Amino acid sequence: MILDQEQIFKDVLSKLEGTINEQSFFNKFLELYPEVWKKQKIMFSKFNKSKKFGQTIPLAKPEVSLRKDIRIWLQKNQMQS
Repeated sequence: MILDQEQIFKDVLSKLEGTINEQSFFNKFLELYPEVWKKQKIMFSKFNKSKKFGQTIPLAKPEVSLRKDIRIWLQKNQMQS
């Protein structure tokens, strides 16, 4: 989960040029917010290491999770436009 996700996504959208899709949004996010992305990956890594052997907890990888959040956000905001 990204803190201030709504504001960050609005900022990314405002800086996008050309075709707006999940991939272009993802790339611009990584370019503008590398520190947020790094925190997401670190949190995932820590969580994965804290699991006990043999215990499975379904947690999406950071890239999968972020792409899903972007997809949902873009769909929601295209409907409002």
